[in-house]
Amino acid sequence: MRERKQDRAAEGGAEQERRRARFGALPERVLPRDMVEERPAIPRDPARDAYDPDEFAVRYGL
Repeated sequence: MRERKQDRAAEGGAEQERRRARFGALPERVLPRDMVEERPAIPRDPARDAYDPDEFAVRYGL
């Protein structure tokens, strides 16, 4: 019975070393500002923002 426990301990030690080598360190911390990408919802259209008073008068006044 003791031999089995010692064998398991020896196997467990090798397994623990493998596990520690693989998962022994935490991954690098990611900051919240690095997880967010900011960009406009739609591309800016300069023609849409251009104000033409003559077109306004023709479209809504006549």
